Amino acid sequence: MTLVLDASVFLKWLLEDPAREPDTDQAFAVIQSVIQGDQEILQPVHWLIEVAAVAARLTPQTAIHDVEMLEAMQLPTSDDPGVMRRATALAIDTGTQMFDALYHAVALEHDDALLVTADDRYRRKATRYGKIVSLHDWGGAT
Repeated sequence: MTLVLDASVFLKWLLEDPAREPDTDQAFAVIQSVIQGDQEILQPVHWLIEVAAVAARLTPQTAIHDVEMLEAMQLPTSDDPGVMRRATALAIDTGTQMFDALYHAVALEHDDALLVTADDRYRRKATRYGKIVSLHDWGGAT
C-alpha cells in the first residue's frame, strides 16, 4: 500500500500537541511507518510548500528546522498530468481547495494508493470517490 499524507497529518506530527491536536499519536505512527520503510509514500509536488506555509504561521520558532527536516526525508512526489486533471475535477465537484484535492488525486491516479487525512471537512465531501481514510481511522494495515 502506498500512502499519500496530506498537510494536516504532517502538521499534527510537527506540532506534537495532543492537547490541542487530536490524533497526534496516529500522525506519529503513520509517519514513523514511512520513515522506517514499512509504508511507501507518494506526495503531490506541492506538499512541502503547503506544510511550510502553515508551519511558518503556526510555529515560526521551529518552522525553518521543520522544513529542513522534511526536505531531508526526500519523499517521492508525483507530477503526473493526470493528477492535475483529476484534482481540478475533484476541486470543482466537491467545492474544495485545489491544494486539498491534489493529495486525493495522487491516491486516485496511482494503483494501490490511499490518502490519509486529518481534514475531516475534505474527507466528508470527497469520500464518495474512494481511496481516502481519516487519520483517526488509519490502523497501519497494508
